[in-house]
Amino acid sequence: MRYLGIDLGSKTIGLAMSDQTCTIASPFKTIFFDNEDYLSTIDEIKQITKEYEIQKIILGLPKNMNNTLGERAQITMQYKKMLEDNLNISVILFDERLTSVISNSILIEADISRKKRKKKVDSIAAQIILQDYLNKEKNNNYE
Repeated sequence: MRYLGIDLGSKTIGLAMSDQTCTIASPFKTIFFDNEDYLSTIDEIKQITKEYEIQKIILGLPKNMNNTLGERAQITMQYKKMLEDNLNISVILFDERLTSVISNSILIEADISRKKRKKKVDSIAAQIILQDYLNKEKNNNYE
């Protein structure tokens, strides 16, 4: 059993995957697509969920700092429905505030060049989202 973490952007989707015990999240890959063409990503995610026997998807929900939902959150909720309609897998929305900032900081600290950071930041953000979810699930603080 594995979980897939997703950080949804307007041109990229960062993916992270748990280990089989759903304890540790690792960056998996970044999917690049034309601006806001979210439907084009479904087949690749479907293939990944089958190949790795994904049981649950954790989708980052970009809330505003004051806990309100803006345009990006609305798009994310539409993408959640798109995933559920096409994959027959449970999709959980999980607060992702500051994950991109944290992932950029991690990569800067690791002295990764700006060009390489751009390619990795989304999958690291997905890893943070998924690891936070796994930690809360293990502590019975979520769901």
